[in-house]
Amino acid sequence: MGVCSGGGASRAVVVGGGIGGLTAAAALIRRGWRVTVLERAAELKPVGSGIGLAPNAQRALDVIGLGDEIRALAAWQGDGGIRTPSGRWLLRTDPQAAAEAFGGSVVLLHRATLVDTLAAALPAGTVRTGAAAELVDPGAADRPAVVRTADGDIEADLVVGADGIHSVLRTALFPGHPGTAYSGFTTWRVVVPDLGRPFAPHETWGPGRIWGTQPLKDGRSYAYAAARTPPGGRAADGEPAELRRLFGTWHDPVPAVLDAAQGAPVLRNDVHHIAGPLPAYHRGRVALVGDAAHAMAPTLGQGGNQAIEDAIVLAHHAEPSGDPAAGLARYTAERLPRTMGIVRQAERTARLTMMRNPVGIAVRNTLIGAAATYGTAFMLRSFADIATWQPPRRPYADQAREQDTTRRQETP
Repeated sequence: MGVCSGGGASRAVVVGGGIGGLTAAAALIRRGWRVTVLERAAELKPVGSGIGLAPNAQRALDVIGLGDEIRALAAWQGDGGIRTPSGRWLLRTDPQAAAEAFGGSVVLLHRATLVDTLAAALPAGTVRTGAAAELVDPGAADRPAVVRTADGDIEADLVVGADGIHSVLRTALFPGHPGTAYSGFTTWRVVVPDLGRPFAPHETWGPGRIWGTQPLKDGRSYAYAAARTPPGGRAADGEPAELRRLFGTWHDPVPAVLDAAQGAPVLRNDVHHIAGPLPAYHRGRVALVGDAAHAMAPTLGQGGNQAIEDAIVLAHHAEPSGDPAAGLARYTAERLPRTMGIVRQAERTARLTMMRNPVGIAVRNTLIGAAATYGTAFMLRSFADIATWQPPRRPYADQAREQDTTRRQETP
């Protein structure tokens, strides 16, 4: 039974209420689509971890009027860099130089804050929680796509698959694709209370392990760690104890963070990525965004950023009338090369940061120190193509103001 009502604007259904799905909903609504977001969880409650939004994602959010709100959440941007477990600095970063090179600084915030900000930009009733969905028909030029829920089937002119790493929509669209592969390491993430003193943001590289500690705007700290482990592991005595075994002897403030993590939920996740590209990021009237299309290792911090870019580009190409095939083809052509390039770069970075061979680590650290002597511009070059990305559409608010000005000028 189709529950899609007739008349009005073209209808889009977004499957998944995470960062990519909510951004897509906000952008599509501003394009004139009538949007429903289906989220299988009982509430929009993201995992308790931080996310860094680089200038590329901030410019994408500018399109839907949220960029400045996110920038206002920036925490301390003092000197940071890469360290060894003993605390020796391999590389010191200059945040001002990075901001000048990329057109802005990375903003670190809690994922819940970002999700709340995106959800608040949607009309009431847009998001339906507790609504698991599966794709029945991807649709075609002569028929709508059909999504099945417990309350009935929904016909849609456009379906956005934003259902994450283990996407059921991706499997439905491309059953012959192998999907994701284990990246060889596991991550831990935790947000801890205020440590009571400032510290320099850092990422520390040890043998087959990394640790990062970053301040949040509200005084809390976000810590993340990774280690090469077999998939599917769990610590019998709890993940805080596992982190203490792996990182307890590392430099300050790591032990202090571990102490604070005793009373906080620690998230542990095996890292999976899409090693081989999908044939396309669309089929019929369905488009994939974010991890559903291009799951990647977190070593560049671009997973959520690329989901936001996807959403803005998709809305730019998705005309809210007629057959969306041409627009979705342009979406694939624009996004697939960029995102898979970043997937491969993240994989190379993981191999570099997660080395275990002592000789290789010594060579790597020496090269990092040598690169630092050539200046910040040299060190930032590898990230420039990612962070300097520009969205294909100017902010909707700017366009609305121009249209309003034109109407007033044309009114006698």
